[in-house]
Amino acid sequence: MTARRAFAHPSRRRSARMLVALGLAAALLQPAVASSAAASPAAESAADPAPLTNLAHLDFLGDTVSPPDGPEHTTYRLAQEPELGVLWTYADRRDSGAYERVGGGPYDAATDTWAQGAYNADDLARAAVVYLRHWRQTGAEDSRDRAYQLLRSLTYLQTATGPNAGNVVLWMQPDGSLNPSPVPVELPAPSDSGESYWTARTLWALGEGYQAFAEPDPEFAAFLADRLDLALTALERDSLTRYGQWDVADGTKVPAWLVVDGADATAEAVLGLAAYVEAAPASARTDRVRTDLQRYAEGIAAMSGGDATTWPYGAILPWTHSQSMWHAWAAQMPAALAVAADALDRPALLRPAVTDAAVFTPALLTSTGPVNGLLPAPTDRTQIAYGVDSRVQSLLAVAQAAKRPGLDQLAGLTAAWYFGANRAGTPMYDPATGVTFDGLNADGVVNQNSGAESAIHGLLSMLALDAHPDVAAAALGATSLVNQDGIEVVEAEAATPAGGARVVTLADGWTGESAWSGAAYLEVPAGGTATWTVPASDQPRLVQPVVNLVATRSARLDWTSGRLQLGAVDTSAGGAQGVTEAPGALTPVTLRRELPAGATNLGAAVRRSTTLPAQVDALLLTPRVSRLVLAGPGGGSALLRSVGSRAETTTLALPGSGSATVRSYDGSGRLRREATVTGTEVQVLVLAGGFTVVTR
Repeated sequence: MTARRAFAHPSRRRSARMLVALGLAAALLQPAVASSAAASPAAESAADPAPLTNLAHLDFLGDTVSPPDGPEHTTYRLAQEPELGVLWTYADRRDSGAYERVGGGPYDAATDTWAQGAYNADDLARAAVVYLRHWRQTGAEDSRDRAYQLLRSLTYLQTATGPNAGNVVLWMQPDGSLNPSPVPVELPAPSDSGESYWTARTLWALGEGYQAFAEPDPEFAAFLADRLDLALTALERDSLTRYGQWDVADGTKVPAWLVVDGADATAEAVLGLAAYVEAAPASARTDRVRTDLQRYAEGIAAMSGGDATTWPYGAILPWTHSQSMWHAWAAQMPAALAVAADALDRPALLRPAVTDAAVFTPALLTSTGPVNGLLPAPTDRTQIAYGVDSRVQSLLAVAQAAKRPGLDQLAGLTAAWYFGANRAGTPMYDPATGVTFDGLNADGVVNQNSGAESAIHGLLSMLALDAHPDVAAAALGATSLVNQDGIEVVEAEAATPAGGARVVTLADGWTGESAWSGAAYLEVPAGGTATWTVPASDQPRLVQPVVNLVATRSARLDWTSGRLQLGAVDTSAGGAQGVTEAPGALTPVTLRRELPAGATNLGAAVRRSTTLPAQVDALLLTPRVSRLVLAGPGGGSALLRSVGSRAETTTLALPGSGSATVRSYDGSGRLRREATVTGTEVQVLVLAGGFTVVTR
């Protein structure tokens, strides 16, 4: 595995992508400052509903420091204004219900330091975006002031001179001293010695900061533009030097010039670059930013793949080093392409964004919701605000740029997660306090801590909902999850093996680029067979065995259900390993025929002589029409998605009474049919490769 992809949780910023995907790490947190996040609900007028955005908890996480001035680390007017605004990284909920602000890693009381630090660039940048958007949306002067202070502290963390100029130190201690080499080790090490997620997020904040301050405070905006220029200089000596170069990842051509090899990190940089281009006057600097914006957007767009029935189902993948992984957190690639398409006047950039929004997102919502890891089976079903917000922001941005209002409906269904439409049946955001819980575990247990990252992304979603009242109404009207019937996972090791087939159990399921579901797989040699008994369904189902495809592993797996031949998988179909960390790719392979309705038997056999056995991770079974059904005090709503080859009419049990509106969209998100129906069970048309939204 590579260090930049290692994260047990996105907010922990550890040293391996696999940790977040597998949900393995837990930070050691010690209390530093005790307080409660008490806040009064936002005022409500007789004409308008109360705004959902409540900054009280984020304000509570704020603090100030007075760091030393120096050539490498300084900021705007530091001599005149020595105090900088900062933000505590974590907040642990105590038994009293109050929250205690804490830093990262073990706390040393003797030195008043944390193994990582108290404040970090990632959260300073994203919190600045929250306050900037709130100020621009509401005119709140306090938000302007907080954004100003956070941008000053963020640019203090940016190295101003020397060989690392433009890069960013990640961690700061409570006294304002920097910790470029925390424990556990961050990569790059030191944290400002190369490009990073926090460099990308710094660009996001600098671009939106410039856009916001350009007219009311041109002097500060010019400072932000200089620091954005400095960050671009750093990127131009790193990833952008590889513009136009391509790598290979398991036989797939991938761009070599993305920030830390990630479409996810690059997308957050693109959000800032696009904001700058939209606001800046014509100049040589603006031309330079436009060029870099275009190059990064091209790289993100190149990470799109698949279709309604083929992995990754139209998604834009986040990491060039894996063709077998997608995660919801930081997945703002569609949003980045949408704003880049507008800023650059390049509509072609919208195509992969629309496919991600209109094809992949319905598949995700009907199966698992925005989870931390499709690897490619949904191995990590943890859900966090960062992932939910990334979907909401992307759907709204693409809806606006592509003029696809149906994607707004998907945004409302996604955002309902915050208000109880989740597997725990628990609201994850409280408008009365501004608290967003840190996450929802796979077992349905809610992590009631509320650190900066969760607070930030919860508030970014609330700002978006406040700006889109119809979307907010849809989200607030769906407070419980009734049914989620999409991809079903059958573990390969649940098979009855014969002829030498056997289950292989692993100590660690991580491959370096994805993960074996259940940390085990089924090995099938020549002459080996396996049979599975699967739950029955009243629909035909798409069958996708997840198989390790390796160019050197030649085995033919024949798949059957009873006497029906479903198809075959050639395990040598994997391409050249290239930049990936393992010689094969765990890949869902779509069989030629569906599993018939009512069928409960699946079989696989390797009949020809091979040098190496086949390796099967899991079976993914997808009903021809998948569905997500939500309920609320006003009725119900549903999303249906089709993997069929023709339009399907299906019966849906919809909560509530009275008439319901059925809107059927094609795979590009265009409305093709709208109808009004009545009854508890309603007839719904779902177009091939498209989705349908039903509301009552």
